[in-house]
Amino acid sequence: MLAEIYRQTHLTQVSPRMASGNIQGQFLQLLCKLHKPKKLLEIGTYTGYATVAMALAAPEDAKITTIEINPELEDFVRRYIQKAQLEDKIELIIGDAMNFLTSDNQKWDFVFLDANKEHYIKYLELLLPKINPGGIIIADNVLWGCKVVAQQNSGKIDHDTLALIRFNDFVQQCNQIENLLLPLRDGLMIMQKK
Repeated sequence: MLAEIYRQTHLTQVSPRMASGNIQGQFLQLLCKLHKPKKLLEIGTYTGYATVAMALAAPEDAKITTIEINPELEDFVRRYIQKAQLEDKIELIIGDAMNFLTSDNQKWDFVFLDANKEHYIKYLELLLPKINPGGIIIADNVLWGCKVVAQQNSGKIDHDTLALIRFNDFVQQCNQIENLLLPLRDGLMIMQKK
């Protein structure tokens, strides 16, 4: 199923590199098997690769809420949720994650953050009170094609790179979480709430 999602993403989407892919998918699955989260939140669904990967590895009674801002991706994602027979495990919301986070009061065990880089700090600020102690937050793309490291030394920093540099600094200063920056693929910031 995951291979098909990945292939169809590459055949039909404009920016297929945004799909999580096999290595990252396996890593997310391993964390889900180890941590056994019951309430998962994904901010930034894209074509649903990570969503399905996590759902396949999370406990049988786990629920994943995934939020995608682009309505043009809804049919693609729903098709593969149904094909994987995960309709009871995955709730797809088409809309703005910021609106969801400001109005939602649920508690979460596991969050995968892969959306607008400019909002990463705000997402984290909104998420921290809603994460159960010991809960995991993973932020994707924190190395941003190595630009986070390279451009800090070059003096020329684009908007998204600057946002990610600020986010990484924010995470290091946050006393509510333990963290590890894993240089897997485009950089994963793994955080655990104390």
